[in-house]
Amino acid sequence: MTSTARSVDEGIDAPYALSHLDALESEAVHIFREVAGEFERPVILFSGGKDSMLMLHLALKAFAPAPVPFSLLHVDTGHNFPEVLEFRDRTVERYGLRLHVASVQEYIDAGTLRERPDGTRNPLQIVPLTERIQSERFDAVFGGGRRDEEKARAKERVFSLRDEFSQWDPRRQRPELWQLYNGRHAPGEHVRVFPLSNWTELDVWQYIARERIDLPEIYFAHEREVFNRKGMWLTAGGWGGPKDGESVEKRSVRYRTVGDMSCTGAVDSDAATLDAVIAEIATARLTERGATRADDKLSEAAMEDRKREGYF
Repeated sequence: MTSTARSVDEGIDAPYALSHLDALESEAVHIFREVAGEFERPVILFSGGKDSMLMLHLALKAFAPAPVPFSLLHVDTGHNFPEVLEFRDRTVERYGLRLHVASVQEYIDAGTLRERPDGTRNPLQIVPLTERIQSERFDAVFGGGRRDEEKARAKERVFSLRDEFSQWDPRRQRPELWQLYNGRHAPGEHVRVFPLSNWTELDVWQYIARERIDLPEIYFAHEREVFNRKGMWLTAGGWGGPKDGESVEKRSVRYRTVGDMSCTGAVDSDAATLDAVIAEIATARLTERGATRADDKLSEAAMEDRKREGYF
């Protein structure tokens, strides 16, 4: 064997391999670029939470050194955590992005929506979201949903077709062999895009630590006044909590996910650093939504029912 042949063989014996985080990053970057090439008016759903911050970070990477070619969209329930909204606005200003805000409160004030007896506004996001998508003619909407979160989200494809009423039909899901994504849609329809589909909660936190992505302090252990409702620690507020018999107490807690204060619970925790959070997540036996989202406990198919109506 010649020396040249031997060097070629040695190169074959030493394949290039990506870490699992690099592979997930590469897939997500590919999805962002694919959408930019296929669609005219994409938008990123952005709340300032950890998954939307991760999506923004990946989008910045996908198009650097050019700016992100998408605007952002947030549905503000009026019951969001104030510290998360402040973080959202600082992030938008930091990167010079355009933020669309659809307000649930405006729809309530106009009489289009009515408050629910349980005080939660999370299901009320559907109409403001779908109407803003239609009015702005967004044809691709990035969401931070992951398949490990909830069984209905596990059914979702990366490109999820929604009809002219923003409704989801699982039977219209398209195959995505070899990472080939079909963005074809009729006028009035749009596609929800989930670049984090194959990530787990642990992947998200490990990547956040590696990339040093800023997050709201609410994700780390802090002293907070909370009350217990059906086994979940909720933050007191103008949305209707606590009720009679529910006492407020100060505890060391953190949030695994953030949304409407009326349905997003905290967990007891002393994890005040990224390493401590990762260690905590690695031993958790419930998904973040299963552990802390009351709206997913309304029925066995609560999430799927909302998705069929146009939810994230």
